[in-house]
Amino acid sequence: MDNKEFFAALRMLAKEKKLSLENLCEGIERAIVTAVKRDFNGKDIVFCEINPEEDKIRVFVRKNVVNEIDDPDEDITVDEAKRYKPTALPGDIIEIDLDTREVSRIAAEKGKHVLRQGIREAEHGQMREEFQSRNQEIVTVKVSKIDPETLDAYVEIGKIEERLLRSEQLPNDNFREGDLIKVFIVDVKDTPKNIPRATISRTHPGLVRRLLESEVPEIYDGTVEIKSVSREAGSRSKIAVYSSDENVDPVGACIGPRGTRVGKIVDLLSGEKLDIVRYSDNLAEFVAAALAPADVISVDVEEGDEKICRVVVPNDQLSLAIGNKGQNARLAAKLTGCKIDINPEDDTEDVIDYGI
Repeated sequence: MDNKEFFAALRMLAKEKKLSLENLCEGIERAIVTAVKRDFNGKDIVFCEINPEEDKIRVFVRKNVVNEIDDPDEDITVDEAKRYKPTALPGDIIEIDLDTREVSRIAAEKGKHVLRQGIREAEHGQMREEFQSRNQEIVTVKVSKIDPETLDAYVEIGKIEERLLRSEQLPNDNFREGDLIKVFIVDVKDTPKNIPRATISRTHPGLVRRLLESEVPEIYDGTVEIKSVSREAGSRSKIAVYSSDENVDPVGACIGPRGTRVGKIVDLLSGEKLDIVRYSDNLAEFVAAALAPADVISVDVEEGDEKICRVVVPNDQLSLAIGNKGQNARLAAKLTGCKIDINPEDDTEDVIDYGI
């Protein structure tokens, strides 16, 4: 098979497998290198370059130019090196093209293996690109099965099945095979076998952030900015928003007419409550807003490296400021990044201290 026939076959294969020609060429390159370097005792000195634009393929080895050979696979004498590069000197690294007939023989012997490996590499490369483009984003996936013992869900992302741990699901999630759900891609890494894997979650704060961006046009176009998110997944989240445009109410924009925008997100999060609060560069104002729905009488910001705010609330608002099992105060502390001491207006009551 000559080069034109080889590249014509590659193009047909790429089309048939729905792979990009670039990814397929990269996969074939790696497969050829793997096959050929076995004739060099597995040393990492073999390289392959496939250029589909010029219908050219090149396989070569890199060797160190030395006065005395220590490793016959990796070293070449100066006299021998000058056959390939007349100006070669000790310490140089030269590239020696392999006889295409020899490469063809090796590839032919391992042809099916090289082709299968090349296709796998191309598929992994394409998946890797797709995952990376969606890293820190929301994707809609299909539930393929549920582990009856752990309740972990297996979902389909492209051609790869990923595991959504029960610990990364919302408490109210009760998936069934075939369900379409939204997950957040937290990270993308390769396994030791060079297979791309995505870490997915429905409890990560990034899921709330991205859902807001998708439902609120003012966030998407930059008119409204999400400053911070604190979340106790499945129960409640607090989101601080800001707009430099005085004519735009950032909180109202997120809530939407009659609460339609925030309501849609609450539905997608299985009923998780969302508190949208106004961000302020003034820490006292920000802390007061973060403690909503409780009213705040005053906020005293202590000086020092550690952010500490002492808050006074009406006596009848103390339990509201604290929240069920301290949740409201805890989320406010995470949202603002400071330690919050909550004091009732009647100072005979106990002081409640909440940190980040």
